[in-house]
Amino acid sequence: MPKTVCVINGHPDPAKGHFVEALADAYAHGAGEGDHTVSRIDIAKLPIEFLRNAAEFGRPPGDAIIAERAKIAAADHIVFVYPLWMGSMPAIGKAFLEQVSRDGFMAETSGEANQMPVRKMTGKSVRLIVTMGMPGLAYRFIFGAHSVKAVKQGIFRMVGFKPVRHTILGMVGATGAKGRSKMLARVRVMGLRAR
Repeated sequence: MPKTVCVINGHPDPAKGHFVEALADAYAHGAGEGDHTVSRIDIAKLPIEFLRNAAEFGRPPGDAIIAERAKIAAADHIVFVYPLWMGSMPAIGKAFLEQVSRDGFMAETSGEANQMPVRKMTGKSVRLIVTMGMPGLAYRFIFGAHSVKAVKQGIFRMVGFKPVRHTILGMVGATGAKGRSKMLARVRVMGLRAR
């Protein structure tokens, strides 16, 4: 059954040619081949500021972010592709998610202690695709894929996305053209299936 898919290129650099962008393109092309409706967000091209306090979080974001979160609202499935930087998602990726979440968009909180948020993203799924220079197995088993777990649990599952899947692509700098080609083909097939 065709889905509406929103592909998010989470690389912080707006310059062309990053492998993260190529992976986002591959997923989007695969989804298009699978007759899914595809939208795209390139966070490096957006005016993203850091939130400083709870009052800011409670107010609506700027028009540029509101336009992008309409794509998330319309999507059945979100794909967030980003590089691992200093053991985690680049700061602009987290800032983007904070901006998108403002004013109760992803979850409504009452402000009361011990009160779970009302999840507004129920019925949607997510795929995280994370690139890194280290071997993927080392990240999984030595470091416990800690930052991916934090994003999955602390952001996406908390607001209702289910399932939340992830793909770790390691050694992207050392794998060469043949290895990258295999990764792109793998991601294109994920797009074809909108998974």
